[in-house]
Amino acid sequence: MREIVLDTETTGLDPYQGDRLVEIGCVELYNKIPTGQSFHCYINPQREMAASAFEIHGLSAEFLKDKPLFAEVADEFLAFIGEAPLVAHNAAFDLGFLNAELERAAKPVIGSERMIDTLLLARRKHPAGPNRLDDLCLRYGIDNSRRTKHGALLDAEILAEVYIELIGARQAELGLEEARAIGAADLRVGAIRIRPVPLLARISVEEREAHVAFVASLGANAIWRDYVGSGAELKAAAG
Repeated sequence: MREIVLDTETTGLDPYQGDRLVEIGCVELYNKIPTGQSFHCYINPQREMAASAFEIHGLSAEFLKDKPLFAEVADEFLAFIGEAPLVAHNAAFDLGFLNAELERAAKPVIGSERMIDTLLLARRKHPAGPNRLDDLCLRYGIDNSRRTKHGALLDAEILAEVYIELIGARQAELGLEEARAIGAADLRVGAIRIRPVPLLARISVEEREAHVAFVASLGANAIWRDYVGSGAELKAAAG
């Protein structure tokens, strides 16, 4: 199954109060494994950058002024994500900004049913928290040392690793490999060893005779006749 892990950077917190996207990063997973395919772009927001936002991602209005408008990259972005489920941390935030930009560009919006929110997954799995992306990296031993500033593509790559840990896909893969290794080892054992001295029967003669009599009482078509006693025994028990 194809999935897209994505992250965005913005000029602020509210897309319906004038804040805009400034960066999109996406990475592709196929059957929970990164394929190496990605989508990344910077976007000219056509507005000044809030100081608080600049502190987070370090993208200035000066740096972004020669970058394409969202409408110019919208088709490429939509083609990359296709119809795949979208994985994001605090997905409502990213979806709100993406849909606001898609509406401005007169493009089809993304349905919320496509979103997989890793923040919600983390809160269910680790209700005591904390569940920020950096906290989850620490919990799962994921290297985020390059994350000195937020960056959409880098954060999407890190989030893909976190997502795989959250849903247990890495452990399942390791378990499968272990099972395969055990199976291969079994094939090398060779023929099944036969016990040199058979174990003594645990059923007494009386118990066996009682069972044969019971089977005989079930009638000629009883399935037990295929497994218990000889025909002579059953006839004697029935007669």
